[in-house]
Amino acid sequence: MRKYIFLLLSIFASSCQITETIYLNEDGSGKIQTELHRDEQTYMQLAAENYSKEDIFQDTTYVFKDIITKYSETFLRLPASEQAIFQKFENVNVHIKKSSYEKEFRTTITQNFNTISAVPDLYKTQEYEDDLKHNYALSAEEHYYNVSYTFEKNIFKRIVKITDSLELKKQQDKISGLKNRAAHFKINQPYVLKYHFPQKIKSVSNTNAKISEDKKSLTLEFLLSDCLQNPESTNLEVILD
Repeated sequence: MRKYIFLLLSIFASSCQITETIYLNEDGSGKIQTELHRDEQTYMQLAAENYSKEDIFQDTTYVFKDIITKYSETFLRLPASEQAIFQKFENVNVHIKKSSYEKEFRTTITQNFNTISAVPDLYKTQEYEDDLKHNYALSAEEHYYNVSYTFEKNIFKRIVKITDSLELKKQQDKISGLKNRAAHFKINQPYVLKYHFPQKIKSVSNTNAKISEDKKSLTLEFLLSDCLQNPESTNLEVILD
């Protein structure tokens, strides 16, 4: 199984919750953050007796451009097209906290942007880091979908495109199997979008979105397993006044 696909299945199997937050300013600039954290009550069920045996501590923060600098020999040997892919992640910040003592397992990935269309698929950040460290091929490019964003003329879009329909079908089958095996557990794995806008929201394409009282932000929640099986279900269009 390819490395990136394995990561996604691991996220599902290890009972992670994902929150994606975006703050958009009037001029189109802003900040995006994706946070993956382990739900301890869910993971305790899945890990059983191994839960109390964990002995892990990691607290790491880095900016992706420092990874490029550190592994510059590998980076400079790449063709210009691949260097350009890595360079899109230069200003991405990563904070990883894993503590079996505090029972906190969290990865936070953030980026400030001038235009949201320039934001790369942040869910691939750690895989690209791994590619540079170990001189791998661009494994994240083998993933079966891609996430991007646009904000033009008061219209915001979250765009998810399937890039490998055959791989999608394989992963749908695998995830269905995982869901069946975990059916008797009480699983808490939300995938939450939290978006904040400079103007009031006029309309949202997904009717399940909850709009704030001031109509300038929304929250939309999915099940993580559903998102992995049908990534395009998280497509979204928001029209502002």
